Amino acid sequence: MRRWMGIVLLTVFSVFFRARAQSPESGLHIGREIPPEVERVYEAGLTFLASTQASSGAWEENYGQQPGVVGMAILAFLASGEDPNYGRYRGVIRKGAEYIVTQQDATTGYIGNSMYNHGFATLALAELYGHLREPDLGVPLRKAVDLILESQKHNPAGAWRYRPTSTDADTTVSGAQMVALYAAKNAGLHIPEDAFEKGLRFYTGSMDADGGISYTGSGGGNATRTAIGSLVYSLANDYESDASKRTFQYVRQNREAGSSYVYYHFYYMAQALFQGDMNEWRPWNRKTIRLFEATQLENGSWEGQRGRIFSTSSALLAMALNYRLMPIYER
Repeated sequence: MRRWMGIVLLTVFSVFFRARAQSPESGLHIGREIPPEVERVYEAGLTFLASTQASSGAWEENYGQQPGVVGMAILAFLASGEDPNYGRYRGVIRKGAEYIVTQQDATTGYIGNSMYNHGFATLALAELYGHLREPDLGVPLRKAVDLILESQKHNPAGAWRYRPTSTDADTTVSGAQMVALYAAKNAGLHIPEDAFEKGLRFYTGSMDADGGISYTGSGGGNATRTAIGSLVYSLANDYESDASKRTFQYVRQNREAGSSYVYYHFYYMAQALFQGDMNEWRPWNRKTIRLFEATQLENGSWEGQRGRIFSTSSALLAMALNYRLMPIYER
């Protein structure tokens, strides 16, 4: 049976200082043992990201200028306990957040040029706002969340696709919006319950008989998309429904399936297993650490289809559950 303690709806501030005591400059962890290889690999990855960030707050390579990728990079810092007010990386985090805000349409709240970008950028703003409570972040976050809600309201599927005005939906774009909404709720924003309910119904309607989650409708489920679905059910504190159980069973049985988007796969698979059953996550975590330790380049980065910034940020976030310092990474 999947063991679940419930998602702790805390702000990042409370999680940082109740789960971890940190020296402002040292970044030392007190009260939680982190595998030394994770600390070593993770620090090398953060050093790479920090050393390659442009003055704009983004990164020079193509995907590194996408606000969603910048958001994932910010999350990689926050997830290991780096603070936007203290420590070596505060400037990196702040500049990244400022860049995301500059990419937002001040009228519509839309961030970037796709709902992928919008979802991950909103997630980063939500986690930052939960910690800082600054109006300069709160206003853009509220606008970003409202755009997600408005987009869903006008979508017949009750979900999302590439554009805010899309009238069809897919389970990958929708996953980014759902996680962003849960993070915003954790940060204290009001999110109507029917937004979550409609999103969950979309995933249930996209499920095959074996529990696999398809891309746009039923038929053709795979491990990565099903991991997204399983995570969404878990964040809703739904672990006993038939739909939730079937998705997790599919994830457990198909987690070793290959994916053409390796880092994206590990990013979601780690979260799905962690939220679903710690006994399933632990061996997966050990495998993940070994894999990324072996494939990390000398400069601390990883290479992949979407460039070094996306690949490095995703790899770090797949290991960040060892720290468990963001509300979205709590059980």
